[in-house]
Amino acid sequence: MDNKDLIEAFTSVAREKSIDRTNLGTIIENLFMTLIQKKYGDECENFSVIVNMERGEIEIYQEMVVVDVIEDELSEISLEEVQKDEPDLEVGDPYIRVLDPTHFGRRLINLAKQQLSQKIRDIEKESIYDEYASRVGEIATGYVHQIQRNVVFVNIDKTEMVIPKSEQMENDRYRRGQTVRGIIKRVDWSAKGPEIILSRADNQFLHRLFEMEVPEIEEEIIEIKAVSRVAGDRSKVVVYSSDRRVDAVGACVGMRGSRIQAIVRELNGEKIDIINWSEQPEILITRALAPAKPIQLYIDEEKPYVVAIFEDEELPIAIGRNGQNIKLASDVTGYSIDAVKKSEYEGGQKKSVYLDEVDGISPSHLETLANMNIHTADEFLDLDRNELLSIKGFGDKTIDRFVKILLDEEQKLNPETEDAEETEETTE
Repeated sequence: MDNKDLIEAFTSVAREKSIDRTNLGTIIENLFMTLIQKKYGDECENFSVIVNMERGEIEIYQEMVVVDVIEDELSEISLEEVQKDEPDLEVGDPYIRVLDPTHFGRRLINLAKQQLSQKIRDIEKESIYDEYASRVGEIATGYVHQIQRNVVFVNIDKTEMVIPKSEQMENDRYRRGQTVRGIIKRVDWSAKGPEIILSRADNQFLHRLFEMEVPEIEEEIIEIKAVSRVAGDRSKVVVYSSDRRVDAVGACVGMRGSRIQAIVRELNGEKIDIINWSEQPEILITRALAPAKPIQLYIDEEKPYVVAIFEDEELPIAIGRNGQNIKLASDVTGYSIDAVKKSEYEGGQKKSVYLDEVDGISPSHLETLANMNIHTADEFLDLDRNELLSIKGFGDKTIDRFVKILLDEEQKLNPETEDAEETEETTE
């Protein structure tokens, strides 16, 4: 095997991985320095390797000194041996021996090829990490190739990505070979190399979908001010148009709803409320609370905090299933919103304890009660015990525990009301 054959052997290992020839040359130089250390030991500073990929040459040099009596075979050469080729040299002169790479033997050459393969794999991992780290925030499209209980593996251009359970939408259903889109959320480095996290539940995924479907956003005519999601169920998006002639909401919806429908299909039917932004907090908050319409807002901009008054029958709509509507509205406006019935506010009645804000009530029980339009402690406590027992998952022990928890919470929230009731009883 001559020099060119050796270069070609190394090149063929690197060709499929798209490693450029300059980098390959540096890698080969380092590999041969490793071989030199294996063959001659660590004391080999007088060796050097030069790889010329264009000419297909590997040149290995050993710098030596001419001596009468050799004491160190790695750095010294006898005058007698040198004068066969260089008769003009004398004792003390430097001499450079040129070594044939094949001098290291097939076993060491094969070891170098193995090391080259490992080095290329490392470079490939670093290249993948750098590429996708620079693409964080972009939408990527790939194919599902493996499904496990808590993670879905997706192949994109021969690169594996993962969608953890926390980044999946609740209504996502995956099958092998299925095309799937998500946003590149982050790139972690693990013992196995780069781990690319794909997300379909992140707010930014919805943001990017709007950018893809609405050209006015890319043209910076329309700006997305805020996004909040309960992934796969409901979301709110606040938009603003810098051009008064362009209706931001209308542009996002599209002709006959074509644009928004494309996004909704991608999100498996997720309901999307598009809200026109306003500098005036009362207008923005009112729009964000839709489909419920507050009859009065009391805004504290320093906290920022809002008390929103609703007609009694509108309160469940304002709160939404599992408190979704009011939570999403709070998120996109930046105000903590407290929804109150008109009768409670005007009548000076005690403040409501909302079930989803109470510790000790499981999500499944919350969902069951929300489906029955029961959102507050009062609404729960007003029910007849037989009615409560008829609800699936509510036995005597569960009901007694809930009653105690809710009464304690009401007393904490309305200590003055409790005191007033005790005073009335004493007077009587």
